[in-house]
Amino acid sequence: MEQQFKFSLTEAEKDYLLLLVRRSILAGLKERGEKAESSGLPKLAPHPPSERLKEKFGAFVTLKINGGLRGCIGRVVGDLPLVETVSRMARSAAFEDPRFPPLSAGEFPRLEIEISILSPLTPCPDSDKIEVGRHGLLISKGGASGLLLPQVPVEWGWDRETFLAQCCRKAGLPSSAWKDQDARIFWFEAEVFD
Repeated sequence: MEQQFKFSLTEAEKDYLLLLVRRSILAGLKERGEKAESSGLPKLAPHPPSERLKEKFGAFVTLKINGGLRGCIGRVVGDLPLVETVSRMARSAAFEDPRFPPLSAGEFPRLEIEISILSPLTPCPDSDKIEVGRHGLLISKGGASGLLLPQVPVEWGWDRETFLAQCCRKAGLPSSAWKDQDARIFWFEAEVFD
């Protein structure tokens, strides 16, 4: 049976999560002894605008500056309330992505934020059914795994096979490892907004 992710957020819910990311990063900067410009940034309501944001979903927070990646960390498994996952991933993307130094206060005003809310991962029954722009992938083999969000192949102009190959490469596997008998391909969908 083909997966269908029936999940959407209202503009108020999206705005709340985007503000939550900014406020979480701002708090992290403050804890690090850095003062970031926050004038004009609204206060965060003490409670989410809906019960939906308390449901358990995996999520990724992607940070960019001038269109270039500045941090991206996520939690694939939805084992925490969405607001908690987004808040934690915001701090992780800002301060713990091993590809980048911790975010500085001077970078904070230039941050572009993208949030991806993930459907549960399920085994992909047939790699021919993978749709670029719709599906995200996790490929695992022999203890190695790599994950790419649905928007990544669109941003890079990849076709389905290149998407699969790049997911393998992210796992540190040969590009063709997705074809191996012992490789496992999982797919998911995401609600992506910025």
